[in-house]
Amino acid sequence: MADKAILFDATLCTACRGCQAACKQWNENDPYPADWGDRLDGDTPLAHNRGSYENPADLSPTTWVKMEFREYDTSGGMAWYFTRRACMHCTEAGCVSVCPSGALRHNADGFVSFDKTLCTGCGYCGEACPFEVPRYTRNIITGQSVMDKCTLCTSAGLNRLNEGLEPACVKSCPTDALVIGERDALVSEGRQRVSALQAQGYGNAYLYGEKELGGLHVMYVIPDKPEVLGLKSDPKVSGLVDAVNVMWPIGAGLGVAAILGLGLNYIVARANVNKEK
Repeated sequence: MADKAILFDATLCTACRGCQAACKQWNENDPYPADWGDRLDGDTPLAHNRGSYENPADLSPTTWVKMEFREYDTSGGMAWYFTRRACMHCTEAGCVSVCPSGALRHNADGFVSFDKTLCTGCGYCGEACPFEVPRYTRNIITGQSVMDKCTLCTSAGLNRLNEGLEPACVKSCPTDALVIGERDALVSEGRQRVSALQAQGYGNAYLYGEKELGGLHVMYVIPDKPEVLGLKSDPKVSGLVDAVNVMWPIGAGLGVAAILGLGLNYIVARANVNKEK
């Protein structure tokens, strides 16, 4: 099966944030993060002005997609770039490499799926992600943490792709700034859009995600350099990935050695008991 991907065209986005709302609705996430401060009646949290058009302020365990506003200077004054922040579904996914429980893995479409029931809240994925996407909820009674992130609507019981439906964010986009399809086809489409932008005078236009981290499964058509839109120009996974890949075999070896040692100890002990008889 050919890998799929999402293509986001920043030049078509109006920052309506329909994708944010649709993501929350479909995945049954609380519409407001628990730390938004002022509350209407003690139970209902309220949004409040943070001095920015962006709302909420950041990703959270209940906000998996966030639209960002970037100001830039033009010859005619100030203008906006709009971009989205969410899981990039990397091919070389550091989060998948370091997850000890198998809660994070690549599915058949190439997206990074997440099984919350397997999450131990270790926090490794947050440290390994070059885009700082994973967010955690801590149970104040048990102290147990659980991670959450965008799954592109492939969560158990809420899997739109298995039903032949588009992810909620794609379905809700009124300008077709978000599309889903086979990754190879979207790479070709993205290159054509970038060429068109360059012909219009956007000399720094770029297809972000075509090659980064082995190829992202969420790619961006952007009219300027990545850093202008708040994207890392050369994202790299954390050194934690290499450390874990080294330590896990050692740990597994020590575990096997410990089991063998206990087994040998048992055999010797039984032999001594038999001699005493």
